[in-house]
Amino acid sequence: MTIYVGNLSYSVTEDDLKEVFGEYGTIKKVQLPIDRETQRKRGFGFVEMETEDQEAKAIQELDGAEWMERTLKVNKARPQEERSKSPRGGGGGWGGGGGGGGYPRR
Repeated sequence: MTIYVGNLSYSVTEDDLKEVFGEYGTIKKVQLPIDRETQRKRGFGFVEMETEDQEAKAIQELDGAEWMERTLKVNKARPQEERSKSPRGGGGGWGGGGGGGGYPRR
């Protein structure tokens, strides 16, 4: 299981997360995704701990906690959705969707 940590300060580091989550057990891995275009942190991260019991305790204790002047959103991470290999398939791009612009639907 992996923990999703949302509403993070953009100045948070992996070491900051290791320190906070380390109070609940052994940290196996920490990730802070970077935006491809801006090269800045995206305001969320993932923490993987050694056992599910440790992760459950961290989620229970830290969800809704105030840290670095922000209220944390901490829960079990959902599996990453598989991305379409087609350049025009999947979400975004042309076609599909609704609202605003284009030809009206009949």
